[in-house]
Amino acid sequence: PEGGRSEAEPVVNFAVAAMQKRIEPKSVGRKEADRMIRKGAHALLVRPGLHLNAATTSTSTDPEVEALLQGYADVFRDVPGLPPMRPVDHTIPLVPGAQPVSRPMYRLSPLELDEVKRQVTDLLAKGMIRPSTSPYSAPILFVGKKDGTLRMCIDYR
Repeated sequence: PEGGRSEAEPVVNFAVAAMQKRIEPKSVGRKEADRMIRKGAHALLVRPGLHLNAATTSTSTDPEVEALLQGYADVFRDVPGLPPMRPVDHTIPLVPGAQPVSRPMYRLSPLELDEVKRQVTDLLAKGMIRPSTSPYSAPILFVGKKDGTLRMCIDYR
């Protein structure tokens, strides 16, 4: 490795254009940053992260963990569809004459639209959801997970 660094250490590069004097980066807490910004300091928010590539990432799992997961496979199995019909069917009593709540869909990026199609197709294929003709609707949005994938959330406000 170059410069005596191990491959597990993150490399931090800063590139700032149009600076007239060189300043050293300073790490401060939230309260200190708020105080400095209120006093007119210029700030650059940097969120450090560790970027791994395929060469440094391992997908192998400890054999003990594998054995433990296999022992509880029935707990974590994929559910094949909706739960069975129950003796009591849940209903929501509606107020007579009330208008159904139907909010318009939020704007989604092309990446998010592809993810909606993928997740809805997958959920339909698994039988977890079914087509609806209900006059009620709620918009969806996506939240990024730590692993970089998107979690679909429904805004029922």
